[in-house]
Amino acid sequence: MRRERGLVSPASLWRDRRFVRCWAGSAVSQFGDRISELALPLVAAGVLDASAGQVAWLTALVWTPQLLALVLGAWVERRPRKRRLLIVTDLVRAGVLATVPIGYLCGGLTLGQLYVVALLTGLASVVAGCAWAPFFALLVPRSAYVEANSKLGAARSASFVAGPALGGGLVQALTAPVAVAADALSFVASALLLRRITVDEPAPATGDRTSLVRDAREGVTHIVRDPILRAGLGCTTTLNFFTFVAGTGLVVLFADRVLHLSPAAIGLAMGIGASGFLVGALAAPWLSRRIGVGRSIAVGAVLFPAPIALAAGADGPAWARAGILGATYFLVGLGVMLFDVNLNSLQTAVIPDALRSRVTGAYSTVNYGVRPLGAVVGGALATTIGLRATLVTAAIGGTLSLLWLLPSPIPAIRSLDSDLPPAPPNPRLRPPD
Repeated sequence: MRRERGLVSPASLWRDRRFVRCWAGSAVSQFGDRISELALPLVAAGVLDASAGQVAWLTALVWTPQLLALVLGAWVERRPRKRRLLIVTDLVRAGVLATVPIGYLCGGLTLGQLYVVALLTGLASVVAGCAWAPFFALLVPRSAYVEANSKLGAARSASFVAGPALGGGLVQALTAPVAVAADALSFVASALLLRRITVDEPAPATGDRTSLVRDAREGVTHIVRDPILRAGLGCTTTLNFFTFVAGTGLVVLFADRVLHLSPAAIGLAMGIGASGFLVGALAAPWLSRRIGVGRSIAVGAVLFPAPIALAAGADGPAWARAGILGATYFLVGLGVMLFDVNLNSLQTAVIPDALRSRVTGAYSTVNYGVRPLGAVVGGALATTIGLRATLVTAAIGGTLSLLWLLPSPIPAIRSLDSDLPPAPPNPRLRPPD
């Protein structure tokens, strides 16, 4: 059993300066991300006249580096300072994103440049994701996992509420390429806040060096042997594939070209509807106490994708179309946070310390690796069967993710302090080289 580490309890997280700085850095960068999620597709579609397929490729390239997460997770496991990696990846993303407004103001912005920006920011995000898992486990004790993830999720949710409206306003006032600069600045702020956090990071174990491939394989083996991680991976992979079939880029394109909403109206509808993310993040600990962690995950797995079909049926006057888009985002956000907060906490509880980055890398390779595939399939479907039918397909396919959970131990798990089945035997379990 892992040793409890950290100085905080669920009731005192807001009194721990380290956690507050971590939370603030996450909140600032999340707000920046929401602006770019709206602005970059509008740069491609509005400034560069990109097609639906080209916008889908932009989304796909952001997630393509996740295919390298298996090896990158093993590499990160060997690095002694995960906090430093998080700071470096923040600064890299800030610099790359800054090239978009610079290229636009200089008159040289191209679709190829946007693709490179998407690829490089995606690569930095993979490294950051692999470094985050062990950093979070050092910062927060196990008893506070759900509460901490709820608070971090609430910050993310608040960005979904206000970020799109802010992004729509910035795009309307400054143009989409210049609005991307706000995301670049948010990463700089996040890096500065992380720099002020101190954690006791144990040095990786030394010994005979083995290949990164062998280290990465151990992460894969652990997932395959653990029924909780195996079922969770199948569920999230199915969700990610189908929700990226109807990714943010295509939803923005649908709202722009089919619903005929202005950028400000799209941002406002998405922002108001995204209050569901905030409600879900705040409600996740309460719901897990009422019906259990596992059942909360199952509820989120259905509530996340199903409402996408609602947007596909939007019609009527502009206020009705915008209202339906907002309602869709509310229900999707509610489901996302019920799912993410509880599943992330459960996974943190069952992954051994010595395997955190490797398991995260292996998990992300599959889970996030299908996102670009989903985006490309979504672009192809949108071109052949239309945007409305593509959204319905995504909604139906996403709900099938529940089939992974039902036969697994997950629905029976009520709390992280009990009900967890024993970890699978792993004779190859060892500290990273």
